[in-house]
Amino acid sequence: MHPATSPTAGTPAEPTHRTLAPRRRFLRGLVAAVVAAPLIFGAAACGDDSSEAGDGTVKLSIFWWGGENRAKLTEDALALYTKKHPNVTFEKTWQANQGYFDKLATLTAGGNPPDIFQIDDNYLSEYAERSTVLDLNSYKDSGKLDVSKFPKSLLEYGVVDGKLAGVASGENTQGLVYNKTLLTSNGLPEPTTGMSWEEHIAWAEQVTKKTKVPGTQDPSADYKAFWVWLRQQGKDLYKGKELGFDEADVTRWFELWKGARERGATPTPDVIHEGNASDVTKQLVVTGKAATSWVWVNQMPDLKKNTKDELGVVAYPGDPSGQWARAAMYWSVFKGSKHRDVAVDVINFLANDPEAVALLGTDRGLPSNLDLRAKVSETATDPAMKQSIQVETELAQKFGQAAQVPIKGHSKVKSELVKAAENVQYGRATPAEAAAQYVAACKSAIA
Repeated sequence: MHPATSPTAGTPAEPTHRTLAPRRRFLRGLVAAVVAAPLIFGAAACGDDSSEAGDGTVKLSIFWWGGENRAKLTEDALALYTKKHPNVTFEKTWQANQGYFDKLATLTAGGNPPDIFQIDDNYLSEYAERSTVLDLNSYKDSGKLDVSKFPKSLLEYGVVDGKLAGVASGENTQGLVYNKTLLTSNGLPEPTTGMSWEEHIAWAEQVTKKTKVPGTQDPSADYKAFWVWLRQQGKDLYKGKELGFDEADVTRWFELWKGARERGATPTPDVIHEGNASDVTKQLVVTGKAATSWVWVNQMPDLKKNTKDELGVVAYPGDPSGQWARAAMYWSVFKGSKHRDVAVDVINFLANDPEAVALLGTDRGLPSNLDLRAKVSETATDPAMKQSIQVETELAQKFGQAAQVPIKGHSKVKSELVKAAENVQYGRATPAEAAAQYVAACKSAIA
């Protein structure tokens, strides 16, 4: 195992992305270099020709981000593959979240890309559009890549322009986590899946009045909540290569939460700002500064580690069909790999082998294979993990059609929402002014 940097744990849902504009420009430049150098790709799939010896042995390179725990789990699963396929070994590289995509772009542009690599929905479209990743449709159609036990919307969330660009390493969806101990000790009802946004805000207002703890974190800066809300309005975050919303939509969203703040349903702007951090340990539901937080369902175990209170989780407000089975992250294969068939078989193994799935658990999200997910749930000893699996399994019956994979510029679209929402929260701009600024920034980001 070769960590590229000193690893640190990140959220299981997605990597953090700071200094997004410089990084985005850096990534685009490097990935563009890939297209300009097709001869390099043809000659160097995963390093030099020594990766395959005359005796038929194969060495695959694989690259992922995460902390030491994820590295250990992944190492164990790959060792299991080698045990069952002795001719295949792995050159493993991993590193912390920060800088992962810079490194991946460098490897790809430099003619030494990994055969298999982990990727998320911030970048899948860019790599697919530039033909960096292998289209896995033919493997799916032949049965060599078995996705028959995947939720349909989870499979669809790996498709870019008709190409199956990545296979979900795990499933995730949005979850409203609440402090059950706080509510029950004060004789207050718990939130429920299906309550409207207005009902949620009214409920949060009552929680604030009774407990003196703000009822809900203000999610106006949270792209997950905005995205679900848009889908419930018949809109979406993206439509083809364009935005799926306009200034009027954003204005309504900001006005909804301006009203909630005025009613005392949310914390003050400074506390809201604290909760906007992606760090699980800073979510207001575990710091005691709000009764709810807007997270990913599979973050429940990590949230529970940071509080002694009992937590509950339901879908975001509104029609739950606005949610979908989101890939927590994907495995993709480099298009120029000399061992693409074996690489695809490894991905199939990680998704469908009972022993491998049991080893990996829910570190990369809930297992994509529904049959094996049920088995993992049965054997799980962590109550929070069992709860997250149970809730998402129940929500899966109500999921709507998958959203399209985000287009290039997605990271900027996310970060600009935080900026615009906080401008409204601090009174630096009206909802309409901030909406106009946000849409303009988004159009620039995806251009």
